[in-house]
Amino acid sequence: MIRNGQIRVSAELPSQKRQWGNRRLGRPIEWGGREMSKQALYFTGQQSVSVREEPVPDPEPDEVLVQTEQSGISPGTELLVYRDEVGEQIAADETIETLDGTFSYPLQYGYAAVGRVSEVGESVGEEWIGQRVFGFNPHESHFTANPDQLIQTTLPQEQAIFIPNAETAVNFVMDGRPRVGARVVVFGQGPVGLLTTALLSAFPLGTLVTTDYYERRRELSRSLGADKSVPPEEVKSVVDDPDISFELTGNPTALADAVDLTGYAGQVIIGSWYGTKEVALELGGEFHRSHLRMQSSQVSRIDPAHADRWDKGRRMAFVRSWLADTDLSALLTHEIEIDRAAEAYELLENRRSEAVQVALTYD
Repeated sequence: MIRNGQIRVSAELPSQKRQWGNRRLGRPIEWGGREMSKQALYFTGQQSVSVREEPVPDPEPDEVLVQTEQSGISPGTELLVYRDEVGEQIAADETIETLDGTFSYPLQYGYAAVGRVSEVGESVGEEWIGQRVFGFNPHESHFTANPDQLIQTTLPQEQAIFIPNAETAVNFVMDGRPRVGARVVVFGQGPVGLLTTALLSAFPLGTLVTTDYYERRRELSRSLGADKSVPPEEVKSVVDDPDISFELTGNPTALADAVDLTGYAGQVIIGSWYGTKEVALELGGEFHRSHLRMQSSQVSRIDPAHADRWDKGRRMAFVRSWLADTDLSALLTHEIEIDRAAEAYELLENRRSEAVQVALTYD
């Protein structure tokens, strides 16, 4: 594969299936006569990551071993971790078993791993071997999981890495509940903002306007269905009193802009996580009379307003169906080998005009 001037060549070893079978009998995987190790990414300090060599874990009787093909980097949450802008005592995500720790260094993080099952435990059927699966798992070349924690998928790996961000975008749109003819603005066109735009474009809206600092992202936004996509300083000139604003930038000043822009009795859906950044809002006279509704929206839980008809399983089923019908290849701008992970985070931090979705690859 050639992407961004890099050539990647991968080939399956002829003895791979035999070695996977030997591992199930309790003998270690060996490549070229030595025991195989896995590569695992750790956040080790502010703007510092390292890739460590560790033993490949043995699956428990009720687990499978997954060999990762690709994992997506979240340029929102993961950059907060990378910059040390998350409180150390905050739980990473208590609803996901693999992310049940806190944000204190060193830590593993990430939640978009796609791979194939290479081994099964004694209590798991062999039909799992070779299946492509998605897991909410940190960046590492191998990991074990109970099959109930995995999502079997026929999506290409480059498409499957969008599962968590697509689920997040679906949650935003569900909480926004856009009506026919609504005027909608989406602040921020990173991966989750672009996916939100793509979902909203299927609604019979009055207008769909997006805003982002970077022209590449604005071009992608228009290609995904935005009527207009403009720099932040121009958004007031192209939309009048929107009914719904989605704040997805991660920048606290954008929230103030969304509150100021949104019309009487409108909604501001706050999907951003600001970490330790301070958020300052002017809640004076105009806001006091605005009847504005501000709602946080986060994917870990379904809003009780939807609980009568929706659960996580139904939401995920829609996400998988939508991804199967939606081409997102233009969003995946960079694929970088896991042993060069530091370059991936530097790219997202310092060259934002170039990067949209960055993925780590594993040979």
